[in-house]
Amino acid sequence: MAAPLDPAAFRDACSRFATGVCVVTARGPDGPSGMTANAVSSLSLVPPLMVVCFALTARTLAAVRHSGRFAVHFLSHEQEDVAGRFASKLPEAEKFDGLDWEERDGVPALAGCLAGIACEVRDLLPGGDHVIGVGEATSLWREDGEPLVFYRGGYWSLSDREAAPPEVDEALEGP
Repeated sequence: MAAPLDPAAFRDACSRFATGVCVVTARGPDGPSGMTANAVSSLSLVPPLMVVCFALTARTLAAVRHSGRFAVHFLSHEQEDVAGRFASKLPEAEKFDGLDWEERDGVPALAGCLAGIACEVRDLLPGGDHVIGVGEATSLWREDGEPLVFYRGGYWSLSDREAAPPEVDEALEGP
């Protein structure tokens, strides 16, 4: 049997796959909750399904279990501060303080995102130190703009051409 992979080396290898940056929100018993994530993907067109991977310790996972709903927000390049806020360990209510958001289809919906997709939970499946959430899209909204991209531990825009990656940020959910 092969020796187990070093988690840091695995994380570094996965960091070489550029991803969009998302904020996932849900309504918990004490109000809105949210987290920054990049382990997010569309799964199916018919029916329209999304996948979100939640760390077992994610407070947003508890809100998703409570409400049975979540929203995925694809962040614009201008929302790097929003990504940082939702990646922090701030109390959940403070993450939403001063932000433009509204309740939409049973989920907290952030303004200014490139797109948002409200989902009803179909499945919550075990996935190592994460839970794999599968949600069926129930509504969506879209705006124009440039996406916020995560690559090698930092935020980028599509127009960034520098070879050196930004500093590593351990706060994002996912490998």
